[in-house]
Amino acid sequence: MRLGILGGTFDPVHRGHLALANAARDELGLDEVLFLPAGQPWRKAGRMIASNEHRLAMLRRALEGEAAFPVSTLELERAGPSYTADTLEALRDDRPEDELFFLVGEDALMDLPNWERPQRILELARLAVARRADSSPEALEEAERRLPGLGERVIWLRMSVLAVSATEIRERVRGGQPIGNLVPAAVEEYIRKQGLYRT
Repeated sequence: MRLGILGGTFDPVHRGHLALANAARDELGLDEVLFLPAGQPWRKAGRMIASNEHRLAMLRRALEGEAAFPVSTLELERAGPSYTADTLEALRDDRPEDELFFLVGEDALMDLPNWERPQRILELARLAVARRADSSPEALEEAERRLPGLGERVIWLRMSVLAVSATEIRERVRGGQPIGNLVPAAVEEYIRKQGLYRT
């Protein structure tokens, strides 16, 4: 099986996440894209994030009816920080025959040398990367210099760049602005009913 893996805080899940999953599935012929919400996202330590329960509930609502997009609670159930290398190792142990593709945005790719055991990530999975509008060849060269072999493990997706971020969505909710074009309707309704991101 060709398995895509899309990790993230999903605070909240938005249309950009779904577009990335769909593009990777179509372009790479993936059988599934596994959504993996982070339990303790160590790169966001010190930042307030919605509870695991809320983030998982929004993700499940966004993916309802999408059989090819299952949700895994692997990182939510693991104690301690959520390290991608640990998660990929667990998936490799559980699914030794599967070919793994780790889905990321270009900003995460540039940051990869700073992650925990980045070389191990490259050993375990190919990286399917969505470009950003403010793409920087210099930043990519620097990331490749710091993490040898990075370029050979990258597959650039042809998907259109989507300018949507969870930070923008949270700010819009705080400001009382509409978010219907940024998140699925079920997620917008959940945010409203639960009063998320108001303060």
